[in-house]
Amino acid sequence: MVAISSSPWPTARSPFLPHGRWLTKEGIGHGGLRTKCVRIGGVEIPNHKRVEYSLQYIHGIGQSRSRQILSVLNFDNKITKDLSEEEVIALRKEVAKYMIGGDLKRFNHVAIERLKDISCYRGIRHNLELPVRGQRTKTNCRTLKGKRVSAAKKKSPSSREE
Repeated sequence: MVAISSSPWPTARSPFLPHGRWLTKEGIGHGGLRTKCVRIGGVEIPNHKRVEYSLQYIHGIGQSRSRQILSVLNFDNKITKDLSEEEVIALRKEVAKYMIGGDLKRFNHVAIERLKDISCYRGIRHNLELPVRGQRTKTNCRTLKGKRVSAAKKKSPSSREE
């Protein structure tokens, strides 16, 4: 006789999970249906979204660049899991033409280090961790400057007793 527990989570005797899913050795699944994630540019892009939005999960590809890639390849903006193998290969080749991911981050880091080394105004602002592009600092830029430090008030000469 199988004991029925009131807990919604699986036990040693119950392989069922809530919402009709099964607990198997491979993990959680829906009756053997497995969907693999598409890996483009070193990033696993989501299957359940349209290609235009899925490409934006790659660092360095935004909305305009993803639309540009789709227009160059003449692709419809369909859901990522519906792409054929040939379409995925063509998408990988097109994305590989751009500087993305770690290469882009490395390029930006090297550019900032160069500004710091030559001690130009922008490099000095980066070193001091202050805004670089001319923003005001008297009242704003709390993210860069950190938490406020209260200054001691000066005593007025009339309040002093001599």
